[in-house]
Amino acid sequence: MKYKVHKKEINLPDGRQITIETGKLAKQADGSAVIQMGNAMLLATIVSSRTKSPVDFLPLTVDYREKFAAAGKFPGGFFKREARPSNEEILTMRLVDRVLRPLFPKDYHYETQVMIQLMSHDEDVMPDSLAGLAASTVIQLSDIPFEYPISEVRVGRIEGEFIINPSRAQLKESDIDIMVGASHDSVSMVEGEFDEISEEEMTDAIKFGHEAIKNQIQAQTELVNEVGKKETREYDSGLDDEDLLKNIHDKCYKDCYEVAKKGLSKKERSKNFSAIKEKLLESFSEEEIEEKGNLINSYFSKVEKDAVRELVLSEGIRLDGRKTDDIRPIWCEVNYLPSTHGSSIFTRGETQALATVTLGTSRDANIIDSPTQQGEENFYLHYNFPPFSTGEARPLRGTSRREIGHGNLAQRALTKVFPSDCPYTVRVVSEVLESNGSSSMATVCSGTMALMDAGVKISKPVSGIAMGLISDGKRYSVLSDILGDEDHLGDMDFKVTGTEDGITACQMDIKIKGLSYEILEKALEQAKDGRLKILNEMTKTIEKPSDEVKEHAPKMVKIEIDGSYIGAVIGPGGKVIQEMQKETGTTIVIEEEDEKGIIEILGTDQNMIDSVIQKIEDITFKPEVGKTYNVKVIKILDFGAVVEFRPSKEVLLHVSEIDWKRVEKVEDYLKIGDRIDVKYMGIDPRTKKQKVSRKVLIEKPEKK
Repeated sequence: MKYKVHKKEINLPDGRQITIETGKLAKQADGSAVIQMGNAMLLATIVSSRTKSPVDFLPLTVDYREKFAAAGKFPGGFFKREARPSNEEILTMRLVDRVLRPLFPKDYHYETQVMIQLMSHDEDVMPDSLAGLAASTVIQLSDIPFEYPISEVRVGRIEGEFIINPSRAQLKESDIDIMVGASHDSVSMVEGEFDEISEEEMTDAIKFGHEAIKNQIQAQTELVNEVGKKETREYDSGLDDEDLLKNIHDKCYKDCYEVAKKGLSKKERSKNFSAIKEKLLESFSEEEIEEKGNLINSYFSKVEKDAVRELVLSEGIRLDGRKTDDIRPIWCEVNYLPSTHGSSIFTRGETQALATVTLGTSRDANIIDSPTQQGEENFYLHYNFPPFSTGEARPLRGTSRREIGHGNLAQRALTKVFPSDCPYTVRVVSEVLESNGSSSMATVCSGTMALMDAGVKISKPVSGIAMGLISDGKRYSVLSDILGDEDHLGDMDFKVTGTEDGITACQMDIKIKGLSYEILEKALEQAKDGRLKILNEMTKTIEKPSDEVKEHAPKMVKIEIDGSYIGAVIGPGGKVIQEMQKETGTTIVIEEEDEKGIIEILGTDQNMIDSVIQKIEDITFKPEVGKTYNVKVIKILDFGAVVEFRPSKEVLLHVSEIDWKRVEKVEDYLKIGDRIDVKYMGIDPRTKKQKVSRKVLIEKPEKK
């Protein structure tokens, strides 16, 4: 069967190329394409059901998978096949989903799957940088309704020069790592981490990425025109009823506006809005509710949203009574949990996060083993969002994509201040106990304080704030420290974290078209003021890391030994190291590195740690030629005495080396248990054995 391949090339500023191709693979999908950069190849497809889903939202699934075969590797585990997605794959799914989802029609309720697979890997290409381009390309090649093409790029900066889609090796030298998602006209998604850069530098990075995205969108358009643009499919959009909308607006708008203006708590506000809705439903017959119940609910939500937004735009008043740049009341506490290695509570308004810190050895490092990345993390953060934090009772179905995404954002924010020479593996866990607006930023704040409480020497404290935006196209208001409702009703969710000296991480989702850089810059400046206020409240509770780890927390000591002694420290079958651990209650980890043995000793009792160090020093002891040692006599022989440097480190002190005078009886000079000084003479060339001398330390008598 013949097929025709269509291909377009995209030139990057540094001369590299990206190729988008369609017509060869997966032709039964509604849209398919292969995206290639270097030897990295992604296969992307989209399929959307022709049967309307019963749910009243878009059931969209974005799936991204990295195949181990793409890198010539076998999957781990017993079954030797790919299983659940890794955290890195889930984070890529979220990056793509967040840009795509708002661009499908709001009334398009058809099961839709975007699937992206890494089929060939290149060490110099990070494939997640290409996933957004791949997804948009297949949508444009399909007949599925979608507003306009988009793309995503990663921006790095090395020695002041911006670069598009840097390699993993280049990222290690970069002070910026930011993913930008945008259409031709406006930026819609930003996520990244930074080495304490300024707001202006971040804006410049976004602008640079946006210019590259415009070229990628142009290539998509040219490819679609060459293939032939498909006519958008018809679908059941449901029924609109303008008269019903006007009726509900007339009945409820004023009441919703008044409730929004009262500055109530989340529960009270919800109770009041529910009362208005109940009153509205009472005005309809059972037949009308049965026929148009979904529309009535949808229109009521729209009226409620319109009222809240107008209150902000016209009066500058928010749902909880604050002004647009006000921060909710904050209280903090550290050392709350008596048995953890570090803990803190951060509460801002109706959002509360309890963070804990656990200190461990290199064995506790987080292992990363994927087709595109291998390694270990000695600092990682986990975020938990239980249903009770929002007053709900929901089934527990494992760690959600949202929890992974929020935890990753907080981890990236704190990684920038984590000490590179920290001897511990450090795990931070954030338990969200209350949530009404940016629990991820509360996690950053509580995580910072818990690290300092644990005695981890972070370079600077980090705070975070979530910003919002409400705009009607002519007027706009930037909101500091947004509520959950403001996130839902607003046009932007912009999270920014940083120290007093600069930004360390950000995450932004924009729901409106054409966000100007003027508004973005205002949001960044307002965010800076807000996070510095939050930082000030945090440092009132704990200003800097504790001088020492807690008494019950493990102390960590690292020592190096010659690699040839590793076997002796471990012992046959692990006997020596196991006995040391049992006797001292410590944990001992040995790793070989560059012909050296790196030994980690972890324990709560410093005396026991010192005991382990002494035992290891005894095992690895090697005398130096010309150096004097204080040794113990452990055996008397006719031809000398056996002396001991350290336990099991013995040497013969020959009778001829005891004194300058002729020694007839060793017992006349030495007794078992005596401690004497001897000089180590090295290997005797005659006997090929170690030689020590006592007499060379004694003044030689003059000859008569």
